[in-house]
Amino acid sequence: MDERAALRLLDADLPGAGDDAAIVDGLVVTTDMLHEATDFPAGTTRYTAGWRSVGASLSDVAAMGATATCAVAVYAAVELDETELSDFVQGARDVCEAVSAEYVGGDLDTHDEFTTASTAIGRTDDPVLRSGAQPGDLLCVTGELGRSAAAVRLFEAGEVERANDLFCFTPRVETGVALRDSATAMMDSSDGLARSVHQLAEASDCGFELDWDALPVHDVVSEVATDDADRRTLSTYFGEDFELVFTIPEDDLDTARAAASVQITVVGRATEGSDIIADGESVPDRGYTHGDD
Repeated sequence: MDERAALRLLDADLPGAGDDAAIVDGLVVTTDMLHEATDFPAGTTRYTAGWRSVGASLSDVAAMGATATCAVAVYAAVELDETELSDFVQGARDVCEAVSAEYVGGDLDTHDEFTTASTAIGRTDDPVLRSGAQPGDLLCVTGELGRSAAAVRLFEAGEVERANDLFCFTPRVETGVALRDSATAMMDSSDGLARSVHQLAEASDCGFELDWDALPVHDVVSEVATDDADRRTLSTYFGEDFELVFTIPEDDLDTARAAASVQITVVGRATEGSDIIADGESVPDRGYTHGDD
């Protein structure tokens, strides 16, 4: 059973399990677990791991249109090295500071593989869910796509300094808050653009038409890609970019762009039906999935 199948199973008893975070009395609560083997390529510093693991949870807060309040993390390693632990905590503190939140601690343990688990808390009385997209809404993304995929290629090439810089993304909390009054549906792109669009379509009971040429692709993707097909795979299906993917009425686009702190790019439109189409062809439901068999 993969992650999405597990979420569908849990949704019967935990309504809302498919959204980026839970909402409890105006509080947004979300948690994530990352492992060395699957999430941290060789060369990832503990500072980057701290930033990235806590940043992943803060990104879920952003996807709900919530302000970020605080975060905690579990740190488990084969050996508790003082320098590595301090670097991890500094990374966690710095990513919290970047979104005006506070890192308030966590837990320590030993484990046969470096593993982190993070929880972030935010606040909103009007969360943006995945289920509100309407036919005719514009489909948009923040920032640029393919950043993490490019970083992995750089790690593999031994360019670890550049790779670590790319891995330290900024969670889009400020922009998520700015979009709260206009976005009809929203999530982050941790599973990749294609899979995110499929998830929005399923939750909102609609389809989408995408324009491949409109995608805002990070410059380093073109540098590391082997050809055009590889470039599209890295920017569309790899995932782990932690940008916001959202829908918005066309009349609200200019206002949203003026309020956002990052670039907003229109990449498609919500449609009647359930088909996900790009340039006349079906877009496969492919992306990053935890727990693939």
